Amino acid sequence: MGTLYLVGTPIGNLEDISPRALRTLREVSLIAAEDTRVTRYLLRHFDIRTRLTSYHEHNKHVKLPLLLTHLGEQDVALVSDAGMPGLSDPGYELVQAAIEQQIVIVPVPGPSAVITALVVSGLPSDEFTYLGFLPRRRAARRQVLERVSHEARTLICYEAPHRLLATLGDVQQVLGGRPMAVARELTKLYEDIQRGTPAELIHHFDQHPPKGEITVIIAGAPPEQPGWSDEAVAAEIHRRVAEGESLSAAARAVAEISGRPRRQVYRLGLQARD
Repeated sequence: MGTLYLVGTPIGNLEDISPRALRTLREVSLIAAEDTRVTRYLLRHFDIRTRLTSYHEHNKHVKLPLLLTHLGEQDVALVSDAGMPGLSDPGYELVQAAIEQQIVIVPVPGPSAVITALVVSGLPSDEFTYLGFLPRRRAARRQVLERVSHEARTLICYEAPHRLLATLGDVQQVLGGRPMAVARELTKLYEDIQRGTPAELIHHFDQHPPKGEITVIIAGAPPEQPGWSDEAVAAEIHRRVAEGESLSAAARAVAEISGRPRRQVYRLGLQARD
């Protein structure tokens, strides 16, 4: 029976691949890749001529039994486009199936955008919650953010460049003005890490439209502030509105000074007004 190797590959800089990963890719009889075009570039760079096959979300039902059959006799290396396979790709399903068939599984660790972004963000790294890719639709995305709004651990997710501004806006609305970071093109030539509040990052990326692979890191929920109960928030909004501020402006200001999510503050303001 063969062995399934889970091989970490560079998230950008090819120099980050390990000698062990290169040896493994040379010695196995088959490499299962998320995108064969991406992996073929890596193999050519290091003059590795191992046979390549695709294994991704759209063909996993067809390829999974074929890979298990191959593993019945020979070794297979599983790779993703970048980083460790099995995170936000169908690799975990192959791992589950291999476990059921008592196939030996050997991890060959490598770079990870999640961990790399976390440690460079400057946010607490002792505990974190990985959210994968946030939903594309705004309503679903906000539901996810609402679900983790009380999570004290640092939050990490991936995002596409064309959705980043919308996601930052949702973070501001649902989670408030928390510290956060946006890590872009990690380990590549144009690596860029921006830190700040959602409002500051929205201003930056509105002026500098983002490109490339993006990881978003958001501080966890702050400890409850005893001076900012629901009643205190509602009273401050009422005071500001009475002095002439709009409800929206008052909610934005109170959210900033209280550390509570703007959407939550606005809801309390509506209740107080009614």
